[in-house]
Amino acid sequence: MPNNLHPVPAIPTYDLYGEEIRPSSEFWLHCETIPSRSSLHRWEISEHRHRSFFQILYIAAGSGDAVFGGKAYALSPGTIVTVPPDARHGFRFSSDIDGFVFTILVSHLQMGPSGRNTFAAWLSEPRVTALTESVDGSYIEETLRRLADAASQRHAPAELCAAYLTTVLRLAAGMHADNGNQSCAGENERRMERLAELIHQHFRDHKPASFYAAAIGLSPTHLNRIVKAATGRSTHMLIEEKLLQEAKRELLFTRLPVQAIGYRLGFSDPAYFSRFFLQHAGMPPLQWRRTNAVAT
Repeated sequence: MPNNLHPVPAIPTYDLYGEEIRPSSEFWLHCETIPSRSSLHRWEISEHRHRSFFQILYIAAGSGDAVFGGKAYALSPGTIVTVPPDARHGFRFSSDIDGFVFTILVSHLQMGPSGRNTFAAWLSEPRVTALTESVDGSYIEETLRRLADAASQRHAPAELCAAYLTTVLRLAAGMHADNGNQSCAGENERRMERLAELIHQHFRDHKPASFYAAAIGLSPTHLNRIVKAATGRSTHMLIEEKLLQEAKRELLFTRLPVQAIGYRLGFSDPAYFSRFFLQHAGMPPLQWRRTNAVAT
């Protein structure tokens, strides 16, 4: 029986993104800025794996998404991403992204005496961890900058770099546990819930997407990434869908004239309301009312 299924493209495995695996690794720690490599690929790193390397990304500025197994997690300043060996991952960055990527030979990670301890378990999964405004969060950021500086020196003491790494990872794992730090997906769910609440409160005011982003504490671009990942639509489209939904409800369940419904929904120009409804519903408001009234 012939197999008509298309083969799934293989996920490439690299030492560093875009570089094929070498027979033997020439380094145990490598550091570079995020823009230095991502800018060569139009700020998008396709999904891939590293066979023998653990990676830490520190987002100092800009925004983007980490993609683990096809699922996107939003990134913002003051965030670190930890990626274990063989984890399928990729990134999409804004053009103003800044920060560091640390690539570590996994045999140099000090996970403790047991591969089953809590710390080892934390290291074994890709993580997006927000560094809260705390002593530990500030210390992690400062230590990562010191690590980047040390890694740039050809003769930096290996023991010093290893100590920096252990400090960063131990503190990050502790923050994840102590703060009940959920995955970025959980945080984005809360942001989507907040967005829905805000749209419900303000959709009649025709506020722009930037208003909602500011209310949630994100840039418009960052919020749009989260909304698109969750719904496949933009923030602006969600606002318009809410307006359309309420317009249909008013048309079906009230006897108000179309012009009055438009005014109630914040449209000062009845003609503009009719054009808006026609564009999104495929027919003028009065025709839609008549058609659906018969159907119900």
